[in-house]
Amino acid sequence: MSRILYSGTRNASSWAFRAWLALKEAGVAFEERVVDIRRPQRHANLARIGEFSPPAAVPVLVDGEAVIFDSLAIMEYANDLGGGVLLPAQPGPRARARSFLAWQHSGLSGLCPRLSFESSFYPRRRAMSADERQQSARVFDAWERQLEAGGGPYLFGDLSLADLAFVPTLMRLQAHLPQPAGWPAVQAWGERLIGRDSVREWLAEARALPPVHLADYES
Repeated sequence: MSRILYSGTRNASSWAFRAWLALKEAGVAFEERVVDIRRPQRHANLARIGEFSPPAAVPVLVDGEAVIFDSLAIMEYANDLGGGVLLPAQPGPRARARSFLAWQHSGLSGLCPRLSFESSFYPRRRAMSADERQQSARVFDAWERQLEAGGGPYLFGDLSLADLAFVPTLMRLQAHLPQPAGWPAVQAWGERLIGRDSVREWLAEARALPPVHLADYES
């Protein structure tokens, strides 16, 4: 297999999770090599990734001579390889889906960096601050409106990159707000996403690992 995805520790690599999901859901064949990004070995492991990938981070996809080293770029590439099945066909909805992708990629107005992906797997989670609750409500509102506009069952009708990009975020928010009352479409959408075979496969491995207490080491 000449197409290799270098991903990361299952309960810490939210960006690798997104790239992996896109490849899986697009039906793209690939070999996965998991890079241990826990301390102290992460420094040496990521330095080796840096020998062929400028950011020295995961995920990175090597497809023949092409090295694709950003999670969003890998997701778009997976969609291309899959025949465009993971983005809406029409320009307007497709651009809006990419807007959601860009919002997620920039950290959802600062919310994601404060609620780490690895904290989703902690047996105990800290309480959200008032600002985090407000920002979470904005995200839930945006999801709810889009689900209503798109008619469901996913954000743009059929499963898209936008849905997959939000899986780790959904886990963060559900871990801290298990019952997001007032957003019924979001609740149904979340259950549908978390129940997908691809998501269940990743999470089964993630939940079997010891908790990771690191942040800010991915791109």
